[in-house]
Amino acid sequence: MDARQRVALNLRRLRVSKGISQDDLALAANIERSYAGHLERGGKNPTVTTLEKLATALSCDVSALLAPLPDGISIKPLKSGRRSQA
Repeated sequence: MDARQRVALNLRRLRVSKGISQDDLALAANIERSYAGHLERGGKNPTVTTLEKLATALSCDVSALLAPLPDGISIKPLKSGRRSQA
């Protein structure tokens, strides 16, 4: 697994475990939502600055985005679609 794919899987794993949507993550990290999606799919290479923004938004250290994934990990998707405004 290359570093970009490792970042992608860790980003998604951390985001889903905290119950944060891609929209909310992008807003908190001050990046475009579509860019967050590209990063989660491993389609784009993030800069160190972007990794710092994402780590801050996820309340974790940058190293968590580069950490080896545990064997047998499964990442459950969040419910799709936008949240309704209450």
